[in-house]
Amino acid sequence: MKSGWKIGTLFGIPLYIDSSWLFILVLMTFSYSLSWQGLYPEWSTTLAWVAGFTMAVLLFASVLLHELGHSLVARSQGIKVNSITLFLFGGIASIEQESKTPGQAFQVAIAGPAVSFSLALLLTLGHQFLPLPNSVGVIAESLAFINLVLALFNLIPGLPLDGGQVLKSVVWKITGSRFQGVHWAARSGKFLGWSAISLGIFGYLMTSRLLPWAWIGLLGWFGVRNANAYDRLTDLQEALTSLTAADAMTREFRVVDADMTLRSFADEYLLGENRPPVYFAASDGRYRGMVLIEDLRQTERSLWERETLNAIARPLAQIPSVQEKSSLVTVINLLEDQQLARLTVLTPAGAVAGVIDRGDTVRALAERLNLAITDAEIKRIKEEGSYPPGFQLQAIARTANVETVTESAP
Repeated sequence: MKSGWKIGTLFGIPLYIDSSWLFILVLMTFSYSLSWQGLYPEWSTTLAWVAGFTMAVLLFASVLLHELGHSLVARSQGIKVNSITLFLFGGIASIEQESKTPGQAFQVAIAGPAVSFSLALLLTLGHQFLPLPNSVGVIAESLAFINLVLALFNLIPGLPLDGGQVLKSVVWKITGSRFQGVHWAARSGKFLGWSAISLGIFGYLMTSRLLPWAWIGLLGWFGVRNANAYDRLTDLQEALTSLTAADAMTREFRVVDADMTLRSFADEYLLGENRPPVYFAASDGRYRGMVLIEDLRQTERSLWERETLNAIARPLAQIPSVQEKSSLVTVINLLEDQQLARLTVLTPAGAVAGVIDRGDTVRALAERLNLAITDAEIKRIKEEGSYPPGFQLQAIARTANVETVTESAP
C-alpha cells in the first residue's frame, strides 16, 4: 500500500501517510482533549488540547513501531519491505514476500504484538516509578492501555489481523499448505468481521446511536473486505502455481518447410490475411528453429531467391521457452522480466508443443476460477500485450507469496 504522502524513511523503509489518517488524527485529538478537560478541571484549555494532540500522535507512533516490528523481522529473513503506511484504521506494512516456513511466518506475525506489549510494559513502569508531571503521566498511562488493547485486539485469530497471520502459520504447519492456512484464517476473519458488523448495528440502534458502536461495525466491514481480498488473492496464487504451460498454451503457430526459400516463404505465407503470429521451420522430421519476420526483413532482398529458412531460423535452444510442466508463475515472470510477446512451449523431447502469451494465461485462469472474461477481452490482451485493469498478473506472479500485515487502531 503506497497511497498518500511520503514523510520519510525509517531503517530504509519508506513511510507514508494516507489522507484518511488526518481525519482520525483530528478526531482523536478532539476526543481526548474534551475527555481530559472533564476529568482534570485544573488543566487549562491549551494544555488539554496539546495533550490530546500529543496522545493522538504518540498513538500512531506506537502503530508505526508495531509495524516496524513486523518489518524488521521480515527483513532479517531476507524479505524486502516496500513501505509502511498510516491510515484510518491504523497501519499497514507492505512486505514483498511470504516467509519460507510457517515458523518464520509466525515470527513476522507475532513481532508486532510483541512490540505493543513491550511498549505497554515500559510505559506502565515509567508511569509507576518515574516522577512525571501530571499531564505526562496521564498520557503515559493512556498510551500504555491503548498499546495493550492494540496488541490484544490484533491477536484476534482472523485475517487481516496479526492473530489471523498466526492462525495461518499454525494451519500451514499442520497441513503443509500455506494456501490452506490463508483460507482458514480468511474464513475466520470473515466470520469475526460479520459478527462485528452485526454487533455494531445492533448496539448503534439500541443505545441511542452511540459512535463507538458504529466504529465497531466499520471495523467489521474493514475486516470482511480485507479477508475477502486475501481469499481472492490466494485463489489466484494457488491457480498460478497449479496450472502449467501445457494447460494454457495454444497451437497458434505454423510449421513450414525449412528448405523453402525466403522469397517463397514471403509470397506464400506473409501476403495473406489472418496469418499466424509465429512460424517454425522444420525438415526431415525435426524442428530447425523459429522464423522471425524481423530477421527476414533484415536479410538483403537479393538473397531471398537462394537463401532458405535454414539461414535465418533461430534454434529452439536460443529462443525464450518453457517446458510443458512449467507453472504459470514461471511463464508470467519470464514474459514480464524479458518483455516478451510470447513464449514457446517445448516437450520433454525438445519439440514444439505450443506457444503461450498473456492472453492465454488469462484465459486459463478464467476457466479455472470461473471468471467472467470475454473472448473479446482475451483478444485485446493478446494484441496489446497488457493485462486488464485490476488483474495485474505480473505483480501477483512476481510476488506469488506477497503478504501485507495489517493492524487496526482500536
